[in-house]
Amino acid sequence: MANMTDPQVDAPLRISQSSIAMLRDESISWILSHYLQIGIALGIGAVICAILYGVRMLGTRLCQRRQSFTHWPETIGRVFNATKLWFIVLFAAKLVDGYADPPPMVAQTISVMFTIAAGIQGALWVRELILGVVEHRAGGTAVSGGAQGSAVGVIRLLVTIALFAIAAVLILDNLDVNVTGLIAGLGIGGIAIGLAAKGIFDDLFSALSIIFDKPFQRGDQIRWDKTTGTVEEIGLKTTRVRATTGEEVVISNTNLLNKELHNMARLNRRRVEFTLHIAYHTPAGVLSGIQAMVKDAVEGQDKCKLVRCGISDLTLPTIEIQVQFDVLSQSWDRVFQARHEIAIALLDAFEAARIEFAGPDGKSITPPVNAPPPGTAGAPPVEEGEGGNV
Repeated sequence: MANMTDPQVDAPLRISQSSIAMLRDESISWILSHYLQIGIALGIGAVICAILYGVRMLGTRLCQRRQSFTHWPETIGRVFNATKLWFIVLFAAKLVDGYADPPPMVAQTISVMFTIAAGIQGALWVRELILGVVEHRAGGTAVSGGAQGSAVGVIRLLVTIALFAIAAVLILDNLDVNVTGLIAGLGIGGIAIGLAAKGIFDDLFSALSIIFDKPFQRGDQIRWDKTTGTVEEIGLKTTRVRATTGEEVVISNTNLLNKELHNMARLNRRRVEFTLHIAYHTPAGVLSGIQAMVKDAVEGQDKCKLVRCGISDLTLPTIEIQVQFDVLSQSWDRVFQARHEIAIALLDAFEAARIEFAGPDGKSITPPVNAPPPGTAGAPPVEEGEGGNV
């Protein structure tokens, strides 16, 4: 079979070779006839490159500093440090190409390369600016590991894809390419992906809200609905809470943020309330001393302060005395222990004062006021099974 070449296939190749040859010839002719202008342009371009490279080095030094009061110097340093050397060279070439009076093909080549470089460099600058702000909100640039590191990694990926997609569209548009169909396709594809993964994205962005807005953190005790527990892990889809009853509660991030949350770890004190039911026939003089007894019992415990104590209701079969006190601690275990110790102290004080507690029916559930202790003269006989010698 004879070798035959297709003219239609070889035509683009010949055009490309011809363009390259034309560009080479024009460049050589331009250099030989404009060497003085080219030398001046190169000198100016070198100065511009040196200035831009100095700005980049300044950005590197700003990145190495740790500002305790603001994150902006470090963030701006990240933006400057992201400046690429190829962009510096093409930017300088674009600025000085008019001084050297290059031929049309050389000027067009510089313009096309600068357009591409500017689009990519702009995406890098905006990317570093956004990530600098995000990482600051996440607790610093050294975020790694755990849900926080995973969330920052997801944001970095999404921001990178979005910015470089926009940069590609802008580059093509500046190169006189019709991007209408491309934009429509990206829009339709984005809507389809968003609808298909709506639940996943809801939980993901809810996790980002928890991590960056910080309504609670790992180790905090939170309460919602009828659940109270300690946050053990904040994932990209769910949050795991160890309930006070011992079991692990797993709840989606979206569902959790839709609830009214109480963060118990943000308290500098915890308030405890309980009600004492006193028998109705207790003398007024004895009742008037209860406030002092309660104050002594409460403030006798470390980091405990009485808020109020007094009779709250007289219409029931019993006299209700409301007690409120604060425990100056964030630890629920400390609060629980303080409540226990205060209850023991009140029982001792009431027993010493012969104050009777009463049940729901109003009947005394402790020995009557001023009654002699069991087993003494005048006391009711001790029945078998109630104690003492039988």
